[in-house]
Amino acid sequence: MIKFLLKGLVRDKSRSWIPTLVVAVGVMLSVFLHAYITGFMNETIEMNAQFFNGHVKVVTRAYADEISQIPNDLALLETDILVNQLKVQFPDVQWFERIHFGGLVDAPDSLGETKTQGPAMGMAVDLLSPTKNEVQRLNLYKSLVRGNLPQKPDDILISDFFAQKLRVNPGDTITFIGSTMNNAMAYHNFVISGTLSFGAMALDRGAMIADIEAVRFALDMENAAGEIVGFLPAGFYSSKVAHAMQSDFNKVADETDVFSPVMLTFEDQGDMATFVNLAHYMGAIITGIFMLAMSLVLWNAGLLGGLRRYGEIGIRLAMGEEKVHVFSTMIYESLMIGIAGSILGTSLGLFFAWLLQTYGLDISATMKGASIMMPTVIRARITTADYFIGFIPGVVSTLIGTALAGIGIFKRQTARLFKELET
Repeated sequence: MIKFLLKGLVRDKSRSWIPTLVVAVGVMLSVFLHAYITGFMNETIEMNAQFFNGHVKVVTRAYADEISQIPNDLALLETDILVNQLKVQFPDVQWFERIHFGGLVDAPDSLGETKTQGPAMGMAVDLLSPTKNEVQRLNLYKSLVRGNLPQKPDDILISDFFAQKLRVNPGDTITFIGSTMNNAMAYHNFVISGTLSFGAMALDRGAMIADIEAVRFALDMENAAGEIVGFLPAGFYSSKVAHAMQSDFNKVADETDVFSPVMLTFEDQGDMATFVNLAHYMGAIITGIFMLAMSLVLWNAGLLGGLRRYGEIGIRLAMGEEKVHVFSTMIYESLMIGIAGSILGTSLGLFFAWLLQTYGLDISATMKGASIMMPTVIRARITTADYFIGFIPGVVSTLIGTALAGIGIFKRQTARLFKELET
């Protein structure tokens, strides 16, 4: 019987093609939106990870206990050896040394006397590497407001708002006053190469980015770093992968040595675990609302499709076909249409999601003055759920709609069939 019904659907385009296309479009939108929402919510995690926390982070055990205070006196030593070890143990992960530091910035006048001063928080990264990995990761090219990116070790980037407050411009020299790794007084002159828009007022009020080698020299941190951040090869944070790496690395850590390196995941830092869960819940809620809407549409499509066939159903009943058999054939046909439409719609949805995930949608042209903390490329993210989530509205809703329409079969009275057929 199934083979017979399948032939009937293939030959009768009005009963198969249009309903299948309706299901395919609904499923395609459901799959694509789920991948887009997942990518959008993941982007908020990635922006935080790229600038602050990394997907994983290696610090000393003592530094981890006071990480909110950024205690550089508890920083990692001999980081060149540690980075090489990490690259051997986790070869697919990208590792970068970083130093967070704070102090006072002094802007001198033409006579060398203090013109303005202001507190500042800084981050030291590898700005002069030929690969420019950190420059691209922090979106420094598109966030530049004035000037240029650093070309020499003592070049520095500061927020444009902070530069205006200090009344300095690209090319001017400023003096950083802080404390070294050994808690001695530190003085170092930097040249402002450019200004940035961070996109967060807390950072725009007094943030700067410098090359790590210059900051090491200024803070007496030769071959040392506050932290070593790692970024997973997939390009986005995976709790499962990060915790597996953490377990593998920390199992050989010396728990009696406060300066032994330990690995933290993104979720171990601050309230990031709550942030990750919130992002997942919000994505699920938004997707669920859209899925419900698409389910109602396809449910209604299945219902209308069944109602339009009441004339055909009347003929079949008048010819002596049992009501149960008529109902079952409608369900089988609906199931075939739902499966075919879901497969087609899922394939199209995954294709468009893959395009958005791989190439992204650059919206920088519409975001004049884009900042570090604002993504300029929209990307989707395909997950395992995208391969089957479309079958929920595509098959289940279509079946329910057809089943509701088919209930009327059992209420039909044979005595009224001829009267209906005459009309």
